[in-house]
Order: sequence, then structure tokens, then C-alpha cells
Amino acid sequence: MAAKSEAYRAERDESAKRGAPRARTTETSASDLDRLIHERTRLAIVSALAVNTSLAFNDLKQLVRATDGNLSVHARKLEDAGYITCTKSFAGRVPKTQYRLSAAGRRALEKYLNHMEALIQATREG
Repeated sequence: MAAKSEAYRAERDESAKRGAPRARTTETSASDLDRLIHERTRLAIVSALAVNTSLAFNDLKQLVRATDGNLSVHARKLEDAGYITCTKSFAGRVPKTQYRLSAAGRRALEKYLNHMEALIQATREG
């Protein structure tokens, strides 16, 4: 990635000399962010699960400061994408829902964070 950053800087500097507008590379384009993770509540869910082995519904709800319905909708979208897993069980008559970050979810979060870091770096150099 360092070579790409150097190439990007060289291209940017050359374009600036010519008065041309700066070109954005794929790795520094905000429009290429994973929109599924980029939404605030879903990013909070994935981040919370990245630092915890698993979380119960109520614990996750409290961490991300969401309502029951809001958490359910966002968790379902992440689950449908394969980013998290949901396990439902009962303790007596009380339902228990546990969430975990899947391997695909961890990879997607890592890619998202790398993309954000590239955007931040490009903006600071800018």
C-alpha cells in the first residue's frame, strides 16, 4: 500500500503543477465505502462484536444505544450479509439471543477501516 500511496502522491503533485483537478484512487474514494457497515448503528454493532466474543441482545442494545426494533432491523441486515451470526435459545421460558461477528464480518470491518484510514491520510495530505 505504501507504493500506491507514493504513486498517488506523485500523480497528485504532477496534476497540481498542471492545475488539473486531483484524481481520486479507488482506495481513497468515499463513494466506495461499504455502505452496509458505514451506517452508524451497524458500524457500532460490528465494532462492539469485534472486541467481544459474543454479546447478548440486551448487552448489545445497551452498548450501541438502540431501541429493540432498531437493533433488530440493523442486526438482521448484517446477518443477511453474513457479517454476523445470531443464535436464539431459551433459558426456561426466557428467550436468549446471542450475536457474534463472523469471519466475513471481521474481514469486511478490516477492509472498511483500511479504507477509512486511506481517506483520512489522503485528506490530511491534501
